Amino acid sequence: MQVRNYINGKWVEARSEEWYVDLNPATEEPVAEVVKSDERDVAAAVEAAEVAFEKWRKVPAPKRAEILYRAGHLLVERKEQLARLLTQEMGKILPEARGDVQEAIDMAFYIGGEGRRLLGYTAPVELPNKFGMAIRDPIGVVACITPWNFPIAIPSWKIFPALVAGNTVIFKPATDTPATAAEFVRIFEEAGLPPGVLNLVIGPGPTVGNALVEHPTVKAISFTGSTEVGRDLYARAARHLKRVSLEMGGKNAIIVMEDANLELALEATLWAAFGTTGQRCTACSRLILHKPIKGKFTEMLVERAKQLRLGNGLEPTTDVGPLINEAAVRKVHSYVEIGKAEGARLLCGGNPVKVNGKGFFYEPTIFDQVRPDMRIAQEEIFGPVLSIIEAESLEEAIRINNSVNYGLSSSLFTQDVNKAFQAIRDITTGIVYINHGTTGAEIQFPFGGTRGTGNGHREAGLTAIEFFTEWKAVYVDYSGRLQRAQIDTTAFGQVPVQ
Repeated sequence: MQVRNYINGKWVEARSEEWYVDLNPATEEPVAEVVKSDERDVAAAVEAAEVAFEKWRKVPAPKRAEILYRAGHLLVERKEQLARLLTQEMGKILPEARGDVQEAIDMAFYIGGEGRRLLGYTAPVELPNKFGMAIRDPIGVVACITPWNFPIAIPSWKIFPALVAGNTVIFKPATDTPATAAEFVRIFEEAGLPPGVLNLVIGPGPTVGNALVEHPTVKAISFTGSTEVGRDLYARAARHLKRVSLEMGGKNAIIVMEDANLELALEATLWAAFGTTGQRCTACSRLILHKPIKGKFTEMLVERAKQLRLGNGLEPTTDVGPLINEAAVRKVHSYVEIGKAEGARLLCGGNPVKVNGKGFFYEPTIFDQVRPDMRIAQEEIFGPVLSIIEAESLEEAIRINNSVNYGLSSSLFTQDVNKAFQAIRDITTGIVYINHGTTGAEIQFPFGGTRGTGNGHREAGLTAIEFFTEWKAVYVDYSGRLQRAQIDTTAFGQVPVQ
């Protein structure tokens, strides 16, 4: 398979004429040969998007939405095909890959509904024979820079809202999942999206990503990725007064109290910590246990974690797939060594492994006796490593939960409604779960976090189109004479004369 850029409605090779090989992280076998783009490809894509914008913004929003609906139906038809490709390219187990595609399906139909809303508002004005309203305008050419861990779901959070609002898009996917990105774009092509409205440019972040940040025609950037890269992108984009949405790291915690349903908490912790091999921004990497149940719950957890089966995500017997690449294995293992050096107690795992002599696998790993200030309790590892921290009370557990530089997702297990609402009030993350793990957000609610997780914007939900629109205030004066707002307004309690 060869994967090319998609620019102005055509599948084209990169101007550099360079290619790289995309590997299956479970087998280390080639998935595709992929173009390696540079600034020239970005320039061509932006030019196409700029030209297309003048026509696309004038297409009635309900008609734009019809294309999204068609894309949604195509995603339904090809769900299994896309999921299998996604697993081959990214490594997550097939049920998770199907969920990835399903999230895009949900987003297509949800955002398609915005084509008949895109809500503005009217309000009373202070002068007679005058009307006022606020409406939304598209921004223009926007860039969507997405990660490899959800190579269909996360692009859908960005691309669908951008398109229904009337923008044109440059889509820069992660270099680890280009084949999935190309198939996603092919869906839009077949759904009837006009040439130039959505353009795919594949290449390294330092080259393609930087070119998008620096290009003066790109008016906004929606980025999901690491906090380090996001901060740098934000600083450079600020020099150009670009609008930027950042969705970055997490250091999420599950709190389990003495009165919790421990079996439920166990299943949720295993899924949140080791699902997607810990490679989710919402993955649980800290487990804060109430002292009375810490020993019992830890024993239950370790026993189950040791039973998790590593392997190819296409195999139905596999519980945990590979990490995305060899560099990820090295990073995860370096944090395991840091945890040991800090004095944490390794209960299970802690080793990179091969399956049938291949793949970038890492054992599900659990540390006990972790202090809240340890690096393994503060820094994002992005792998199957879980740190157990003891708490004497709910108040202490919440303080520990809030003590990191990230604020994406939190979870509390309790059967006490008062404790639940106390946690909802006092936890300072963008997502809070009660009696559920830290993963599993639904597209009809805002997604995003506080502190180092983001810069205040939210994706999905009622907020999905906020980032991709500009507000325009409109006043219509049909009085036939000059009326000066605030100046010609009558005194309080008097009725203005027409």
